[in-house]
Amino acid sequence: MERPVAWTKVKDEEKLNAFAEDYKAFLNRSKTERECVLTSVELAEAAGFVNLKDILRSGTVLKAGDRVYRNWMNKSFMAFIVGSKPIEEGMNILGAHIDSPRLDVKQNPLYEDTGLAYLDTHYYGGIKKYQWVALPLALHGVVVRKDGTRIPVVVGENAGDPVFCISDLLPHLAQEQMEKKAAKIIEGEALDLIIGGRPVAENGKDEKKKKEPVKENILALLKEKYSIDEEDFLSAELEVVPAGQARDLGFDRSMILGYGHDDRCCAYPSLRALTDFTGVPDYTLCCILTDKEEIGSVGATGMASHFFENVTAEFLAALGNSSELTLRRTLLESRMLSSDVSAGFDPGYSSAFEKNNAAYLGRGICFNKYTGSRGKSGSNDANAEFMAMIRRILDDAEVCFQTAELGRVDLGGGGTIAYLCSKYGMNVIDSGLPVLSMHAPWEVISKVDLYEGYRCYNAFLAGAGTLDN
Repeated sequence: MERPVAWTKVKDEEKLNAFAEDYKAFLNRSKTERECVLTSVELAEAAGFVNLKDILRSGTVLKAGDRVYRNWMNKSFMAFIVGSKPIEEGMNILGAHIDSPRLDVKQNPLYEDTGLAYLDTHYYGGIKKYQWVALPLALHGVVVRKDGTRIPVVVGENAGDPVFCISDLLPHLAQEQMEKKAAKIIEGEALDLIIGGRPVAENGKDEKKKKEPVKENILALLKEKYSIDEEDFLSAELEVVPAGQARDLGFDRSMILGYGHDDRCCAYPSLRALTDFTGVPDYTLCCILTDKEEIGSVGATGMASHFFENVTAEFLAALGNSSELTLRRTLLESRMLSSDVSAGFDPGYSSAFEKNNAAYLGRGICFNKYTGSRGKSGSNDANAEFMAMIRRILDDAEVCFQTAELGRVDLGGGGTIAYLCSKYGMNVIDSGLPVLSMHAPWEVISKVDLYEGYRCYNAFLAGAGTLDN
């Protein structure tokens, strides 16, 4: 049962290419979860969405067609469009995560060794550590001083910016290194970022020799540029990401090479499907962009926390119905696409896949009825009835889609936010784009899959309805 190539079904290539350009712009602006939320707020407000906190402060009661959003700690984001049907009949929800594998700067990171200054890092999420050496890297994040002042930091993206890197051992001396297993070629503690190599200028001949002159020079530059001291690293969130822009891939420009496709290639079309929706929907619509999925959805901004439930309760209060029973019924009756990427079949590594149940670039959005690992451990395993509804919606909208599993049985697997939302009793299924080189500094997606994903999310928001739970 082979699915058709989506390129043969494209009816409006101009819209497809325009959407791809918009997505690349989003990707270039949003290399961290904080930047994703900031950009999402801008897109939402431009589409007429109002801050839910302002609605609650004013005491305004929402009505059908109203649009609101909630920024959660600058790390997660939710937005709603009020439907005409009672909220107890559930919402149509699109959910994706906006964190991506990276390197995080430690809290006491700055040191000097033999005339070079470094930032010590701790990797975030599942990475192949050897992929992060000998690459141009950028620094993104925020420093918060004790007085609460937030200082945004982005270095390495503009043409005139310096970049940073992690050094690797030259082949001539790497015989012992190359005998190690891939997981040990580069150790986690070796992922230290080179940030300088020039000592501070001496002001006088009699001045005592500085103990760490390169580190002192870096601190002087940071003080001059950002008005921060070394202790301000204690309250900083600085992320090391690949430097550079998302680019078209291939002579035919059919693909996009970029950092953070996992999972921003699902997050952006999900948000656009909501903000582009016109009129009053039957069912209330919701988009969730969440943090911390790559490390188990933990923390106050991850899906395992109560932020989704709490924001929904705030939304119900703005509708004039803040009862606990209404909240429970709303969550129970909702329908959700947990939008996360799938491993695209790679002919160079075909033994890792089972070809009949693999996701292929260029065949549209992919549905994973279950994820997890081995015996479906940690899986959501969506109901057949819900999958039947999805098939009907997408076939009616002529959306190209495929189904897959994440690799060969017993080889590996992975998890998403689906199982965390299914605990409310709602119908949830995983959907997303096939990706090559997933979790590498540079990943690959197909433009046609991106556009079919956007079309899928549009169709789901408009066409999903109640199922017996």
